[in-house]
Amino acid sequence: MKSKHLVVSALAMAISGAFGLAMAADAPTLSPEAKAASAKLYFERCAGCHGILRKGATGKNLEPVTSAKKPDGTVVEGGTLKLGHNRLEKIIAYGTEGGMVNFDDLLTKEEISNMATYIQMKPDTPPEWGMKDMMNSWKLVVKPEDRPKKQMNKINLKNVFSVTLRDAGEVALIDGDTKQIWGIVKTGYAVHISRVSKSGRYVYVIGRDGKLDLIDMWFEKPTVVATLKVGIEARSVETSKFKGFEDKYAIAGSYWPPQYVITDGETLKPLKIMSTRGQDVDGEYHPEPRVASIVATEGKPEWVVNLKETGMIRLVDYSDLKNLKETTIESAKFLHDGGWDSTKRYFLVAANASNKVAVVDTKTGKLAALVDTKAKPHPGRGANFVHPKFGPVWATSHLGADVISLIGTDPAKHPKEAWKVVAELKNHGSGSLFVKTHPKSTNLWADAPLSAEKDQAESVTVYDIKNLDKAPEVINIAKLADLPEGKAVKRAVHAEYNATGDEVWFSIWAGKTEASAIVIMDDKTRKLKHVIKDPKLITPTGKFNILNTQHDIY
Repeated sequence: MKSKHLVVSALAMAISGAFGLAMAADAPTLSPEAKAASAKLYFERCAGCHGILRKGATGKNLEPVTSAKKPDGTVVEGGTLKLGHNRLEKIIAYGTEGGMVNFDDLLTKEEISNMATYIQMKPDTPPEWGMKDMMNSWKLVVKPEDRPKKQMNKINLKNVFSVTLRDAGEVALIDGDTKQIWGIVKTGYAVHISRVSKSGRYVYVIGRDGKLDLIDMWFEKPTVVATLKVGIEARSVETSKFKGFEDKYAIAGSYWPPQYVITDGETLKPLKIMSTRGQDVDGEYHPEPRVASIVATEGKPEWVVNLKETGMIRLVDYSDLKNLKETTIESAKFLHDGGWDSTKRYFLVAANASNKVAVVDTKTGKLAALVDTKAKPHPGRGANFVHPKFGPVWATSHLGADVISLIGTDPAKHPKEAWKVVAELKNHGSGSLFVKTHPKSTNLWADAPLSAEKDQAESVTVYDIKNLDKAPEVINIAKLADLPEGKAVKRAVHAEYNATGDEVWFSIWAGKTEASAIVIMDDKTRKLKHVIKDPKLITPTGKFNILNTQHDIY
């Protein structure tokens, strides 16, 4: 469980009491060493859903004492202290039906017990991270003028996959044509996403520890040419795509501190920091509105920045950084991932805990709709296809329900179906993270890696888009990998198509010390095509095909 990155240890020290915040007198305690270790584990495994301040978002509030007012005015007291140690241990060990994974195959009994104690203790506030900190962290490894003037390798860059090796703090660049690892680069811990420059030359990857790396694929081997630590914890990065601004800027959003930074696109030099703290859609102040996701529009010099806790969506105009313009759109809590409709005019983003999907019309700069869905939509980028009956739709899977929701996206030709859930497809389980298709495919694939059921977590469901009344096929992807047995569940996660749209790649996400793999399916036959096995593939999770990521093809 030990991270190789010093920033994680630094954060653990910060949130384990290094800033001297007092603890409730009746709260349980840990030794300084156990508290630091639990703080580090909390950052690595829990903070993404529950927040560094433990106020909750996709996951529950984990503060020791909470109070909530019902519509009738009565106040309900709660919190981790009220749940008690034994109950907390069971939740951590065995997970929940709402999408929380079981940790009994990842943590020891002592770690689970200590974590149950840790979350009954008062949360500590980590430090801020401003321009001075960023500039001290910035490293320009290779100046733009010293980089290759042309591609120095013979790799088909359009079909390269940027693959997150979660617990190794690395990214593997895999040649999609040969199925061989082209290169592995050191990055931040648990890279959340890879984005591609408008030119297709650069890959921007950001770790959960806030480390942003710029990878140049024109070298003989993929090479990190610049790095920047944008915060203590982060998830999102994007580039400028509007004509005249190609590769000019990059933007990275932090979970902590709650802010985003605009950098030079070719060097990552930080240029401007903007805080996201403020009131939520209910008018209440929130100290931790984390930047959940960012996308770039191509019709304007603009980014769509989604703030998780407040439910606010900011349209950031980057045409003049000195006089930066933001349009704030009220949607719903708690915003997470999302993607474009097929026209790339409308952006659809999940508001997880509100059980809604917000639709932004980027042409008018206004909210087009709030769509009610089943529990905890989690689309990744979602999936676009033409439904035989309802016309163009965008699909999302769910953490908290065993369905795939199809939302109509054509207000011009299908106004009655627009911005409504027009159909729900039965998934093989809840706990789904990603749904995927491709313009050249007639299949729709959905995973369920956070299901509490082992067989469901190992499997995917695939639907025939042309005949959605037909029963879908459920395939156990983990068994196809033919890996040795281990303690951890072998979770099948994150479908990604190759550049030609005839292969679907899945990660088999096992334990840090256990064998993992990437399983490649033939999209047409739905049969196994290839398995990539390598000791270097340590906990592979997200995979991002360069062509599909560059052009937002899903």
